[in-house]
Amino acid sequence: MRRSEDIEQQVRSTLESMKIEYEWIEVDPDFADTAAFCEKYGFPMDHSGNTIIVASKRGEKKYSACIVLGTDRLDVNKKVRSLMGVSRLSFANADETMDLTGMMIGGVTPFSLPEDLPLYVDATIMDLDYVILGAGSRSAKLKVPPTSLLKISASSVIEGLSIAT
Repeated sequence: MRRSEDIEQQVRSTLESMKIEYEWIEVDPDFADTAAFCEKYGFPMDHSGNTIIVASKRGEKKYSACIVLGTDRLDVNKKVRSLMGVSRLSFANADETMDLTGMMIGGVTPFSLPEDLPLYVDATIMDLDYVILGAGSRSAKLKVPPTSLLKISASSVIEGLSIAT
């Protein structure tokens, strides 16, 4: 298991090598989950993205990462299932997420995911002036322009990835 300081340094290096402008926000790990973070630090939920790892449940194991706003739900049963071409899906559990990404739930960032992992970004995020994302650990968040997500080679912007709640 990688230490949070190691993953944070890897994320910073990735952002700098991709020439992405970002703001690094130190966070109390107890407030890393989106709703708690927004309430404590005064950021709007509709500018905070959740990076969620999804796993197939049958056959050869397949994974993908999906980013939706904190105000929305990921359309796992229809949209993501169709994108991944599998019959059954679930959210990856904490152990699967850690094994696949080296990151804990609540801190997953799209900027240090395995290069072959598909990354689906909800199209609504692209309309924002900024989005808050995990920074690789539960101790920090990133404030980045949504266009920075397009620099990740495995990313695709998807209409209807989320369901407004």
